[in-house]
Amino acid sequence: MSGTSSPEAVKKLLENMQGDLRGLSLECRKKFPPVKEAAESGIIKVKTIAARNTDILAALKENSSEVVQPFLMGCGTKEPKITQLCLAAIQRLMSHEVVSEAAAGNIINMLWQLMENSLEELKLLQTVLVLLTTNTVVHDEALSKAIVLCFRLHFTKDNITNNTAAATVRQVVTVVFERVVAEDERYKDTVDQPVAVQGNSNRRSVSTLKPCAKDAYMLFQDLCQLVNADAPYWLVGMTEMTRTFGLELLESVLNDFPQVFLQHQEFSFLLKERVCPLVIKLFSPNIKFRQGSSTSSSPAPVEKPYFPICMRLLRVVSVLIKQFYSLLVTECEIFLSLLVKFLDADKPQWLRAVAVESIHRLCVQPQLLRSFCQSYDMKQHSTKVFRDIVNALGSFIQSLFLVPSTGNASVTPNQTGSNASGNTGSAQTNPGVLGMGGGATVLPAFEYRGTWIPILNVTVQGSAKATYLEMLDKVEPPTIPEGYAMSVAFHCLLDLVRGITTMIEGELGEAETVSQTAIETTSLPAQSSEQQDLQSVSDQSEKELVSRAVWEEMVNACWCGLLAALSLLLDASTDEAATENILKAELTMAALCGRLGLVTSRDAFITAICKAYSIQGQNVQMISPSSESHQQVVAVGQPLALQPQGTVMLTSKNIQCMRTLLNLAHCHGAVLGTSWQLVLATLQHLVWILGLKPGVGGALKPGRAVEGPSTVLTTAVMTDLPVISNILSRLFESSQYLDDVSLHHLINALCSLSLEAMDMAYGNNKEPSLFAVAKLLETGLVNMHRIEILWRPLTGHLLEVCQHPNSRMREWGAEALTSLIKAGLTFSHDPPLSQNQRLQLLLLNPLKELSNISHPDIRIKQLECVLQILQSQGDSLGPGWPLVLGVMGAIRSDQGESLIRTAFQCLQLVVTDFLPTMPCTCLQIVVEVAGSFGLHNQELNISLTSIGLLWNISDYFFQRGEIIEKELNKEEAVLQKQAEEKGVMLNRPFHPAPPFDCLWLCLYAKLGELCVDPRPAVRKSAGQTLFSTIGAHGTLLQHSTWHTVIWKVLFHLLDRVRESSTTADKEKIESGGGNILIHHSRDTAEKQWAETWVLTLAGVARIFNTRRYLLQPLGDFSQAWDVLLDHIQSAALSKNNEVSLAALKSFQEILQIVSPARDSEKPDTPPALNVSVPVVVGTTTATSLGRSFMRTDSIGERLGRYNGSEPPVITDEIEDLNLWWAAWNSWYRIGSESTRPPITCDKLTFIPSQPFLTALIQIFPALYQHIKTGFSMDDLQKLGVILHGAVSVPISSDASPFILPSYTEAVLTSLQEAVLTALDVLQKAICVGSESMQIMYPAIFDQLLAFVEFSCKPPQYGQLETKHIANAKYNQAEWVALNYVPFAERSLEVVVDLYQKTACHKAVVTEKVLQNIIKTLRIPLSLKYSCPSESTWKLAVSSLLKVLSIGLPVARQHASSGKFDSMWPELANTFEDFLFTKSTPPDNLSIQEFQKNESIDVEVVQLISTEILPYANFIPKEFVGQIMTMLNKGSIHSQSSSFTEAEIDIRMREEFSKVCFETLLQFSFSNKVTTPQEGYISRMALSVLLKRSQDVLHRYIEDERLSGKCPLPRQQVTEIIFVLKAVSTLIDSLKKTQPENVDANTWAQVIALYPTLVECITCSSSEVCSALKEALVPFKDFMQPPASKVQNGES
Repeated sequence: MSGTSSPEAVKKLLENMQGDLRGLSLECRKKFPPVKEAAESGIIKVKTIAARNTDILAALKENSSEVVQPFLMGCGTKEPKITQLCLAAIQRLMSHEVVSEAAAGNIINMLWQLMENSLEELKLLQTVLVLLTTNTVVHDEALSKAIVLCFRLHFTKDNITNNTAAATVRQVVTVVFERVVAEDERYKDTVDQPVAVQGNSNRRSVSTLKPCAKDAYMLFQDLCQLVNADAPYWLVGMTEMTRTFGLELLESVLNDFPQVFLQHQEFSFLLKERVCPLVIKLFSPNIKFRQGSSTSSSPAPVEKPYFPICMRLLRVVSVLIKQFYSLLVTECEIFLSLLVKFLDADKPQWLRAVAVESIHRLCVQPQLLRSFCQSYDMKQHSTKVFRDIVNALGSFIQSLFLVPSTGNASVTPNQTGSNASGNTGSAQTNPGVLGMGGGATVLPAFEYRGTWIPILNVTVQGSAKATYLEMLDKVEPPTIPEGYAMSVAFHCLLDLVRGITTMIEGELGEAETVSQTAIETTSLPAQSSEQQDLQSVSDQSEKELVSRAVWEEMVNACWCGLLAALSLLLDASTDEAATENILKAELTMAALCGRLGLVTSRDAFITAICKAYSIQGQNVQMISPSSESHQQVVAVGQPLALQPQGTVMLTSKNIQCMRTLLNLAHCHGAVLGTSWQLVLATLQHLVWILGLKPGVGGALKPGRAVEGPSTVLTTAVMTDLPVISNILSRLFESSQYLDDVSLHHLINALCSLSLEAMDMAYGNNKEPSLFAVAKLLETGLVNMHRIEILWRPLTGHLLEVCQHPNSRMREWGAEALTSLIKAGLTFSHDPPLSQNQRLQLLLLNPLKELSNISHPDIRIKQLECVLQILQSQGDSLGPGWPLVLGVMGAIRSDQGESLIRTAFQCLQLVVTDFLPTMPCTCLQIVVEVAGSFGLHNQELNISLTSIGLLWNISDYFFQRGEIIEKELNKEEAVLQKQAEEKGVMLNRPFHPAPPFDCLWLCLYAKLGELCVDPRPAVRKSAGQTLFSTIGAHGTLLQHSTWHTVIWKVLFHLLDRVRESSTTADKEKIESGGGNILIHHSRDTAEKQWAETWVLTLAGVARIFNTRRYLLQPLGDFSQAWDVLLDHIQSAALSKNNEVSLAALKSFQEILQIVSPARDSEKPDTPPALNVSVPVVVGTTTATSLGRSFMRTDSIGERLGRYNGSEPPVITDEIEDLNLWWAAWNSWYRIGSESTRPPITCDKLTFIPSQPFLTALIQIFPALYQHIKTGFSMDDLQKLGVILHGAVSVPISSDASPFILPSYTEAVLTSLQEAVLTALDVLQKAICVGSESMQIMYPAIFDQLLAFVEFSCKPPQYGQLETKHIANAKYNQAEWVALNYVPFAERSLEVVVDLYQKTACHKAVVTEKVLQNIIKTLRIPLSLKYSCPSESTWKLAVSSLLKVLSIGLPVARQHASSGKFDSMWPELANTFEDFLFTKSTPPDNLSIQEFQKNESIDVEVVQLISTEILPYANFIPKEFVGQIMTMLNKGSIHSQSSSFTEAEIDIRMREEFSKVCFETLLQFSFSNKVTTPQEGYISRMALSVLLKRSQDVLHRYIEDERLSGKCPLPRQQVTEIIFVLKAVSTLIDSLKKTQPENVDANTWAQVIALYPTLVECITCSSSEVCSALKEALVPFKDFMQPPASKVQNGES
């Protein structure tokens, strides 16, 4: 109220009122003075009220009669203008609620007058409305008067007024009833309703009602009276009334205010007593009327039904049933029966239409339907109303198809289109094109036996929006469009089904949850409220029983009718949406029946759906569709039958049925029971025609369509396929929610379908139906949590499928089986598999069973499955391992590469990832399986990789040794016990050895087998692995087990390899399979076996070497050693370079042993796998040969295993020595055999290779270290023979480029290095050895000197012809002599070195070593330029000089003993041969070279002058004489007759001559001449010297003169200068010497030079001049005056 009571509003009201009154007084001033006066006094009155009172509105209300008076008077004037003004003012006052009851009465009376005068009718209505709606001041008589006023205005001639009045009446009636509701609301808390008086049955007795309720009661009662055409009791003054308007008002009141009727008994009474009889009475013409019955025949004319009343009656009935069913049970039964009757075919079409609409209104209220069922159908003697309604709808629909519609409905389709345009929604396209285009219908419709009924879009699902029940303005019956009634009836059915099922399902669900919770609560520990709970539970169950009875009755009552109607409609439907709805209805009913356990009805609905899809070929339309068929064909395919006849067509309707079936099975599988068979068979057929193929996990995916010539799929269906396949999958997924029994129903149905499919697939390779198999898989997958209950039937059936001859069928069987096994293993069971071994083995068993099937495709699947199991579940297989490994091992070589490859992948995975997780007892199986793959000859790579796996396995054994050993011993104890109990021996390979060692021995044995595989690569790899693993992990074995390893594994292997190698084929292999080229070193089987032999021998040798400390205490070590040496010897002497070389390598290896270092036990990594020996052995120096090998074994503590806590004992030295001498003998045998020259020589002669010989010789130093104490001269002799032989062996021309350096380089081959090394080792040993050993020196010198001779005389090898390297052709089998020069030269250096060390040794002196050296050196020195290499003679000279510088003092020392007598002549001859060689220098020698060579000659002369001539008295005289002669020869050597020769000579020997000359000169003036011999040397020397000077000068003068202007050659000038200097020196020397030492003859010769010197003065060269000056100056001493003899004598 704040809006009208606020101060501003009040103020405004006052202003307005005064304004209105002023306006009124102005208007009435002339014509109506009384009114004017009243208005003016009114203004004063208003002002006074406003001035005096605080609550102005209350005061106004009190005085409202007076305030209103002027306005009422104004209305009385009947002047339109004034009246309007007054009415507006009155309305304002009313809206502010300042009108009292009395004033209101006055106003109504005034309005009545205006009405009777027909003035301002609309204003009047407006005023009444304001008056009644603002508050409740108007009631009782005033109210009735106001209402009558409105009714009167409704029946005027003016249309606008009529309509406005009608609206006002409606509003006023509503207001009256709203007041009742408000009143009840006001009083509901304060006063309880007075108890109804029994005598209240009198309809006039309204005394108990409150004011508003009383008004309403009176009003409603009068409305009934009016409709019934009786006089009203309360609405006095009514003049006329229409029945239609009355019915509308009744309906609206009943519909809007049901609570008023339900709460007040008086009103309920009115309903029963007045309304129902009225309705029944009014219906009578409709009931009696029969359409088409001629009026004449009936005795009394029947009143025709009147549409407006009939339709309104039906509306009232709808409201009555809906709102007051509980009050009016009997009456409603009558109404419902009437409704059903109205559907009869003989009723007018419009009547049937509105009846159907009314029924539809009921159908959307399932609770109401339920009440009908309870109240009528379930009562014994009552009409079965609910059943009748359903059946009536069915008959109605049927009648529409059967009877060609008469009357209004027979309009043309065009009219239909236009009439129904408002209602048909989607059907508005002009249907005039029907009948053309072969059933290309646009309208959705039903069509049955030629009757075509369009489906109109009449309503939204679940709401009954009526069309004709709303036509309140129509008086004539409307024309009903064709199909309208059908559409509504159709919707009735759908809504009925939807309503019932939703309701029952909801209640069922509730009941289930309630009982569930009740059970749960009772199972709680006892509580105080337990009794009560139990009580509620029993109540609950009783209630449930009652409910269930109702539900069952409802279903039983309606299913037959529904099924009949729906099947008919489904048959007739040509519209997708309609079909969808029908199917959905059938589906929900089937499900509901299933849930309620009503098997018959359930199966009936399911069969109906299947029929509509129809599994029988003939029901699926055959190709030859009738022209009027409106179904769109979406797929054409072959039926699923053994002999498919023709083709089947699938229409879109069939697809829809299919979807419905899917939905049914998916959502309601639990209630299907035995119907599964039917459902699945139908689905299978559809899947077949649509060509869905199974995919991963059994889901069906659109594949290529079935291979039928006639299979066609439209795009429409193509887009649907994924959806269908998805639903299919979901259907089987939902099987996890089925209980065990339902699940078994499903599985049985699938298995029998699958058996049928298998039978059909026999004997042809056509595509089989895989539906059942795929779905078995899907079902199994989703029911993993309870797999045990279905595993056996499921896998048993699938294993049968796997053996089927049809490949596609069996492929899918395998796919399903393997998928199930994988899923079963990965599923998290409860309890987990690890604790449920029985289940695990159950799951894995079918996998093993697959091994019995020979089809390779199945085996591939099986192995892929194993692979995936390993990848996902390998860690937890436990007891399943033997089974899984067995599957891998079951693959045979003949089963194709891909199988083997897959099986092998599995094995790889096992070895890399799962060895630690499997029980140790399975390890032996792993070894066996891996070995078997090595022996498969399908695929080389697999064999090689499997050997790698064996290595990994061994590594694993090594790392986890202790754990494995513990576990195996435990297991062994158990087995032992069992064996004892049975009284049998424990049977396992390598029995006496402990189980862990047996595991190793199995591994070694497997590898041993692979080492003699026919394929070289496998042999190589296996060999490497075997030895690596024995080497790396052998320390884990018990000591005694080594005996088995050596004799049973290693020597056994060596024997087999030796045998295979010696018998291998020498035929050339062209290629290694495919287009692989084979290297020439491997192109025969023999060569390939050679490699194996090499590897094996090396491996065994290494084990002997590194594990000697384990093997030696074994007792038969020396036998083993001999066997090994024997193997090495036979390999070394085999006619194959590779083998023989490798044998030596092995020999080397076993000789490198030192006693094991015990203090530094270090664990070591296993040696690398690669054991192969390079073919060319690099230079191995002595030091590397003597390497000490540390033990490469695991932690030292392990040694404790062998001999208690003691470290292994190393056997005594004697035995050790025996081993070494055995080795020496072998070495000697190998050496002498291999270096002995062949007797005959042809192309095929086998000549040992350089690397072999090198290796052979390289072994000696290591061997010698062990046997040096007993090494005798005899052994040295043997050695010498071998060394000499080895060095003499030539090289084949094709190997020469690799071994020989180019001829010019002075490099040794490895062999030569080795030989020298051997001698070096010997001489070092002798050097530190005892006296007795030093007698070996000369032998070593002899050996070395023999090598030195090679520089000039290369050795011969038997009768083998060798060529010089330059002439050898690389690719021919020729033999090339080595370049021995570097070797000889190195030997020479060694000789010099050795001699320098040993010159004074007794043996060296006695054995004339120096003489031998000189004798050997004489060879190259005498050859000089003719030597093969220039370096040789140069080295020989320098060596000679070095040796002499050491040897001559020794020789002088021993001069008296005569041990060196024979040496001197040898030496003199050597000097002579060298200084005056017979070989001429080559022409291309440069001057520099000549000068260098000359300087070498000079060095020799200097040696003579320093080391020999000074000691002439200790040296034989003949020797000194020879030397002087030589010097003389040297100094005059350059004299020559011809100019040119002289030139060459000077060029050649100028320096040499000069030195000789100087030496002569030196010894000419020896001051210490003690012997005549020496004087003789001097004299001879001087005369030679002077003679030569004279000659040179003469020749110079000659030449100078001849040459004229030309200068002389440089050499000549130099010579002359030298001579001149020599002359001056000589004169100086002669002067210094004591006169008695100088011969007079000499002086004469000197002076004789003078004239010649003087002649030289003319020379042109300034250098000669200055030298000449120096030479002439000393002559002054000879220029003395000639004196007399006396004087002379005196002086």
